[in-house]
Amino acid sequence: MTQAVETVHVALPGRAYDIRIGPGLLARAGAEIGPLLARPRVAILTDETVAALHLDALRAGLAASGIDEAPALALPPGEATKGWPQFSRAVEWLIEQKVERRDMVVALGGGVIGDLAGFAAAVLRRGVRFVQVPTTLLAQVDSSVGGKTGINSPLGKNLIGAFHQPSLVLADTGVLQTLAPRDFLAGYGEVVKYGLLGDAAFFDWLEANGPALAAGDMAARIHAVRRSCEMKAAIVERDETEQGDRALLNLGHTFCHALEAATGYSDRLLHGEGVAIGCALAFELSARMGLCSQEDPSRVRAHLAAMGMKKDLADIPGALPEADALIDLMAQDKKVQDGRVRFILARGIGRAFVTSDIDAALLRSMLADALATRRP
Repeated sequence: MTQAVETVHVALPGRAYDIRIGPGLLARAGAEIGPLLARPRVAILTDETVAALHLDALRAGLAASGIDEAPALALPPGEATKGWPQFSRAVEWLIEQKVERRDMVVALGGGVIGDLAGFAAAVLRRGVRFVQVPTTLLAQVDSSVGGKTGINSPLGKNLIGAFHQPSLVLADTGVLQTLAPRDFLAGYGEVVKYGLLGDAAFFDWLEANGPALAAGDMAARIHAVRRSCEMKAAIVERDETEQGDRALLNLGHTFCHALEAATGYSDRLLHGEGVAIGCALAFELSARMGLCSQEDPSRVRAHLAAMGMKKDLADIPGALPEADALIDLMAQDKKVQDGRVRFILARGIGRAFVTSDIDAALLRSMLADALATRRP
């Protein structure tokens, strides 16, 4: 049975756009993007891995609707690309391609390419339009939606960037079958996050359907991507620039960003793996502070374990800093406000909230306990 393409609308005044979700969207790219173009031309930013898998299909989809001019720059894959050197290379290349303000940049890739290309579009000629074509589960459910763009600093993740909404998101769920299992499950860490932060019924659904989703069930994948995008769109509509509610989307991320910095933004820990571990830690801290029942963190870890995912500090290979050093890394997080780290904690599954009121001793002892479980 052919799966229909589904649409989630992001209703931002003057910057509204659609997220299109379903298989076969690369083949329809020209029909989807064409109506937005002033001339039949786009410039594509991608990475070498994604280009080998999907660039020809995207170009064929564009050409089918008469968009024959589609130059592409393929950057090196990996988180290390998300810094000044490759960002400068991308911007200068777009200038060489004579990309004008009414033109369209297409970001074909995962979160690294989406974030970098979006930021390049934001600063080029003080802002050109761009389309997100996310090729990973993580990018489809999270980083491609909401207009957060940016690159990393050596001092921390995503500290340099801009809010710049895409004109369209094309989430082709068919391309997910080309992901390695580890990369797919890393993206699933962000899917779980949505259930944990604001939709207990969705988390129930994931407990029941997660294994089928991971095994390739297309209907389940479409549902998970759509529900995640619906939740993110609703939060972004309320709080585009993260003054309040949008911080809920960072459930697990304060821990995650510290762990990513501690592991050198390497493949020791993928972003979505850090989010999953971070969610488990956030629920553990919430339980220790008496905010939620002890059963909640156990349930979170049980689901991550059932999916074959990382769930504890013990699951991260190699050395990690001590608790105090991890806390220092958290203090560099971009969510710091008035010198205080903002945490996203939970009163239960589906009931997350933002606070800076943390018991520092409990945080330190929790991290020390988690580190103590690691094999020497």
